[in-house]
Amino acid sequence: MTTQKIAPGSTRPSLRQQLGARKPIEAFIADAGSGTGGPKLRRSLGLLHLTMISVGATLGTGIFVVLSSAVPLAGPAVWISFAIAGLAALFAALSYAEMAGAVPVSGSSYTYTYATMGEGLAWICGWCLVLEYAVSVAAIAVGAGEYINEMANTIGLDLPAALTNPPGTDGGVFNIPALAIVLFATVLLVRGTKESAVVNTVLVLIKIAVLIFFIVIAFSAFTSSNFDPLLPMGTAGVSAAAARLFFSYIGFDAASTAGEEAKNPQRDLPRAIILSMIIITTLYILVAITAIGARQWMWFDGKEAALVQLLEEVTGQSWVALVFAIGAVLAIVSIVITVLYGQTRILVAMSRDGMVPKVFGKISARNGAPVAGTWITGGVVAVVAGLVPLGQLADATSIGTLFAFSLVSLAVIYLRRSSPELPRTFKVPLYPVTPILAIIFCVYLMLNLGVITWVVFGIWILVGAALYLGYGRRHSVLASAGVTTRR
Repeated sequence: MTTQKIAPGSTRPSLRQQLGARKPIEAFIADAGSGTGGPKLRRSLGLLHLTMISVGATLGTGIFVVLSSAVPLAGPAVWISFAIAGLAALFAALSYAEMAGAVPVSGSSYTYTYATMGEGLAWICGWCLVLEYAVSVAAIAVGAGEYINEMANTIGLDLPAALTNPPGTDGGVFNIPALAIVLFATVLLVRGTKESAVVNTVLVLIKIAVLIFFIVIAFSAFTSSNFDPLLPMGTAGVSAAAARLFFSYIGFDAASTAGEEAKNPQRDLPRAIILSMIIITTLYILVAITAIGARQWMWFDGKEAALVQLLEEVTGQSWVALVFAIGAVLAIVSIVITVLYGQTRILVAMSRDGMVPKVFGKISARNGAPVAGTWITGGVVAVVAGLVPLGQLADATSIGTLFAFSLVSLAVIYLRRSSPELPRTFKVPLYPVTPILAIIFCVYLMLNLGVITWVVFGIWILVGAALYLGYGRRHSVLASAGVTTRR
C-alpha cells in the first residue's frame, strides 16, 4: 500500500481526493493506543460483558415493540419473517465479526469503511450510524412508554395520555416515560463503562428469563389451527414484515463499538457477536411461534403492548401481566443503555478524525468515559424520544442500518484483496459468498421498505452531505495531514 501527499504549495486536497482518502488501519490503532494525547478509554470488558452488550442492544426490540405491527403484514408466517431478517443479520454479523477481530478499535462500521472505502463513504456510514443508534434509542424508549401504561393499568392507575404518548398519538403531548428512560441510561453511562456493563448484564439476564416465562405460558394455550392459512398476505407480506423486523436485530454490532474497552478484543469481539446472534434469533422465533399459537394473527392488530395483554388473557391473572410488563420495561432500559453506549463510542472515533466536534471525543480522566459527549447525545435523544412517534422512527432506522451493514460486507471483501496478510482472529466462512449474500439481503430488505422511508433516508443523506461539506471536510485530520489516497 502507498500513501500519497498533497502536492507542494497546495493547502487542501481536492474534494474528489478527500472523499477517496483512506485512513490506514495502523493509524486507527495508534490513535486508540495514544488516546490522542489525553485520557484513554479503559479496557475492562470480558467476553460475557461484550456478549451481553450485543444481546442487550438487540434482544427485545422486535418482540416487545414491533411485533404487533409486523403480524398484520405477514399473518401467522411472522416467525418466517423473523427468520429471514435474522438470516440477513447473521450474514452481516459474520462480516462484523471478521472486521472486529482485524480492526479492534472504537467506531464499528464507520472505522471499517474509512479504512477501506475512503472518507466520503465513511462519513455517510457514520451519519447512518447516528440514525441507527440515536434514533433507535428514541424509538425503543417510545415503546417503553406503552409498557409503563400497561403496568399502571394492572394496578388500577390511569396515566394521562398527554404525558405518556408523543404528539399526534392518542392525545399525547410529550412522552415523559421515554424521556426518563433515556436520561436514566445517560446518567448510568456517565458513571463509567464497567458499572454500566454490570447493570446491563443483570438486566439482560432478567429479560431472557421474562421471555422464557412468556414462551412457557403462551405454549399452554397453543392452538395449531392459528397457523392456517400460513400465508394469508402472501410472500409479499412476509417480505414486508421481514424488512420491518430487521429493526429487531439492530444492535448486534454494539460489541464492535467496544473495541478499545475490551480486554482481549481480537479474541472476544468476534465470539461476542456470533454468540449474541444465536441467542437473539432463537428467542425471537420461539416467542413469535408461541404468540401466534396462543392467539389468531388478527388479534395483534393495533395492540402496542400485545404480549402483556396476551398473558393476561391466557392466565386471567393481572399479576402475571404486571411481572411481564416490568420485565419488558427493564429489557427496554438495557437496550437504551447499550445502544446509547455504542452511539457515544462511534462519536469518539469520528471526533478523533475531525468529522464531528472534539467535545464528543473528550475522555474523562476520572472514569475513562466520554462524559461530555454522553450528556450531549443523551440529552438530544431524550428530547427526540419524547416528541416523535415510534413507527416513523423504526423504518427510518432500518434503512440506515441496512446501508451501513452493506458497507461492512464490502469492507471485508476489500481487505481480503488489499491486505491478505492482515492478522484476522475470525474469517467469514464460504468467502466471498457470505459477504456477497449479506449485501444482497440488505439491498433486498431496503427495497421492501416504503417510499416515505426512502424519502426520509434521502433527506437524511442530503443533510449529512451538507454537514460534511460545511464541517467535516474542513476539520478532517487526514486531509490536514496531506493524505489524499491509499492504494
